[in-house]
Amino acid sequence: MTLPFQESKITDISYIRTFYENVDSGDLHWHRDREDRIIESTHETDWTFQIDNELPQKLNKEIFIPKGVYHRLIKGSGDLILKVEKLK
Repeated sequence: MTLPFQESKITDISYIRTFYENVDSGDLHWHRDREDRIIESTHETDWTFQIDNELPQKLNKEIFIPKGVYHRLIKGSGDLILKVEKLK
């Protein structure tokens, strides 16, 4: 399976993920993670984030994603660069 982003490891728990503007929206599917995470956009963007059974929200602050909860990104314009912290 090809992932819809490129990832660079910063520390043991911190990563930078880049989703390019040419990513297919269909590749940004609902999924769950095996650990709690905190995500934050590194710049202003119109991409949004959605947790199951909630309305989409802007990526203008840190967002906590509990492990095992379905969520997805919704494509906007331009590239999206996220800082991701994978918590234990």
